[in-house]
Amino acid sequence: MKVILKETVKGLGEQGALKTVKDGYATNYLFPKGLAFKATDSNIKRLDEYKRALEKRKIKEDEQIKALVEKLNTISCNIPAQAGEDDKLYGSVTSQDIADALKEQGVDVDKRKIILEEPIKQLGVYSVPIHFSQNLQAEVKIWVIKA
Repeated sequence: MKVILKETVKGLGEQGALKTVKDGYATNYLFPKGLAFKATDSNIKRLDEYKRALEKRKIKEDEQIKALVEKLNTISCNIPAQAGEDDKLYGSVTSQDIADALKEQGVDVDKRKIILEEPIKQLGVYSVPIHFSQNLQAEVKIWVIKA
């Protein structure tokens, strides 16, 4: 039986994929859980329209992300932190601190997109990458200063 996946199903395929599965798997698992629907002619046409709309939405989102990347590449943030001798911080600067500093600058970035190999524990200037997708990445200059 041919089915169109409504959602990504592990081991079967991505959302919107046209797959051939056994009748029992489709009627007893995929259809009751709302994971797929039968691939009729009208549903296949609807799938094509859905894919075109999804592609347009993806292009629009990519343009917005590119604009955000350009803006982030020009931003520099100051993060005040308590420091002791030898410019060592009492705590550390985490991705959440950087996200909060960016939010104060008017840019809302999810802290999970900020790539820190390890928390920042010294005063200084750091270039922090922000990863949006495979080919879209921004770099923000972070100044960790003494509070």
